[in-house]
Amino acid sequence: MTTPPAFGLYVGEVTHRRVRPFHHRLRYRVYMLLLDLDGAEDRLAGLKWLRRGRWGLMRWSAGDYGRKGDARPLRDQIEDQLSGAGITLDGGPIRLLTMPRILGYGFNPLSVYFCYRPDGALAALVYEVSNTFGERHSYLIARPEGELGDRRQTAPKRFFVSPFMDMGMTYDFIVRPPGQDLSVTVAVRRRDEPILTATFAGRHRPLDDRNLARAFWSHPLLTWKVIAAIHWEAIKLMLKGARYRVRGRPPANPVSHGEAL
Repeated sequence: MTTPPAFGLYVGEVTHRRVRPFHHRLRYRVYMLLLDLDGAEDRLAGLKWLRRGRWGLMRWSAGDYGRKGDARPLRDQIEDQLSGAGITLDGGPIRLLTMPRILGYGFNPLSVYFCYRPDGALAALVYEVSNTFGERHSYLIARPEGELGDRRQTAPKRFFVSPFMDMGMTYDFIVRPPGQDLSVTVAVRRRDEPILTATFAGRHRPLDDRNLARAFWSHPLLTWKVIAAIHWEAIKLMLKGARYRVRGRPPANPVSHGEAL
């Protein structure tokens, strides 16, 4: 079994393609970090461009993730989520795919935890979703032992994200775990009717100051551009006739469970 990278910088694109009730496409260049939760602080201590905390050119803080108000270490929180699904890692690594804070600002519509057993087998994926209303929810899906290739999973939509999309839908996840290439696709459907497909696809680069500097200057103001793009695309959707949905209360349970396909 090929050992997946513990750290990395994945540079690529985010694409969205909506097909109902109207057509809409977008494509943006982005980059994402891959961080092993056990070694993240030590690794960041040796970098100049990416530091730990909430301020700086590029920053990462474990406090930006997990359940809001939970002060426990992030690994402990994810292990508790896994335990609720009957999954034990036995000390295996947990790796987080996410964007850093840029000039103090961070917003991650989707961060993904790759949860491994000690032998390198992928035990589960946790998809941590944030909306622009300051709320957060996770979808946790276990993987059968010994499965190779792209991971295909599904979960019912439980959490309000876009004000232009109904609840009562289903997410289908197709994931290529970290290697030289990585991709995460979320396909949204209503029963068997496709609605939207969103994908991040990137290629691995070593997590070092040279590659971080190159990413910072070639993708200026990354997270600021992400939140600006969300609102800009919302304006274009309204001009196409998108109807605004009223946001309900977030789910009482901060974690939903899905299943493998």
